[in-house]
Amino acid sequence: MVRSIRLAAAGAAAALVFGAASAAQADPIKIGMVTTLSTGGGYLGEEVRNGFQLAIEHGGGKLGGVEVELIVEDDARNPGTARQTVTRMLRRENVDIMTGAVFSNVAMASVPLALREGVFYISPNAGPAELAGEQCHENYFNAAWQNDQLHEAMGQYMTDQGFERVYLLAPNYPAGRDALNGFKRLFQGEIIAETYTQLGQTDFAAELSSIRAAEPDGIYFFLPGGDGINFTRQYAQARVNERIPAYGPAFSFDNTLVNAVGKDALGIFNTSQWSLDMDNAVNQRFVADYKARYGNQPTLYASQGYDTALLIAHALEATEGNVADQDAFRAALRSAEIDSTRGILRLGSNHHPIQNVYVREVVEGDDGKLTNVLRGLVLENHQDAYAVDCKM
Repeated sequence: MVRSIRLAAAGAAAALVFGAASAAQADPIKIGMVTTLSTGGGYLGEEVRNGFQLAIEHGGGKLGGVEVELIVEDDARNPGTARQTVTRMLRRENVDIMTGAVFSNVAMASVPLALREGVFYISPNAGPAELAGEQCHENYFNAAWQNDQLHEAMGQYMTDQGFERVYLLAPNYPAGRDALNGFKRLFQGEIIAETYTQLGQTDFAAELSSIRAAEPDGIYFFLPGGDGINFTRQYAQARVNERIPAYGPAFSFDNTLVNAVGKDALGIFNTSQWSLDMDNAVNQRFVADYKARYGNQPTLYASQGYDTALLIAHALEATEGNVADQDAFRAALRSAEIDSTRGILRLGSNHHPIQNVYVREVVEGDDGKLTNVLRGLVLENHQDAYAVDCKM
């Protein structure tokens, strides 16, 4: 069943309640968020939504000083459901801006619908190669990353650490294929196997057997949400981790995931554009207020939801909320250099971030919970490989 949440962000920050903007005010800007709130990946969309809502709260119930109404619905990680929900939101709600895609197969099925209707789409997560390259669009922006970026960083990091023979594992969908392509782009050693799983897979016995037989120096895997929890648990239960170290992107080792896995995740290195302990004022406020508001540590998905809202806020402030002036709104997004949770957020020629990518390590925090801490910079001001294919 599709869950629908409507937030009228009008009035004080504490009043994140259902309702409409005051009749004395101009109509609020409608932002449609179709994201993954159920299935094994449901917490990813919840984090995106929570981060976005917190930014509205920090804006006093507004973004960029402009009244907004956030309408949230669940795509159930299903491309068909996403298409139907986006179509309904565009036609019945007349949204001005769309966001929310977590999974790249969902994005590829639904983002083009919004773009054909002349609506701006600002992605808080999914960054498939197609939308960064040949299918880029003047009204499509990504506030998170292009899919390959974090994987490219780990390819570079494992090369720097002297790995020569690596086994690769990812789900067989656009982000999974982008992940392994990104890793291979900067890894200088030998790829001894490249295995694709089913999205939503729960049993990895066959893959574990193949990894044992291959005897690599290490493995690199991208398995988001519940897929990553199951694999990391089984990897440790089979004691493969005692001989073959595992590495991955932040998507495989976010704070929610590693705490679900437990101490078997300790010491694993992963790459990210963001971390809880990033030392900037925006991030410190975000982390502290997120914990107070929701009762748990934010993940990178929450940081991306927050940064997406900040990017929209910048453009709304620059245009005084006149999204109908698409040239001005687009120009504001393109030229943005804003303080965000990761530091300065700016976009390249294909509307995807040019950013630093770091390596983090899973450690035990003072509260006994697992978390990630920064260990070093891997790629500086890194732009994705597909920008050269974007003709705008």
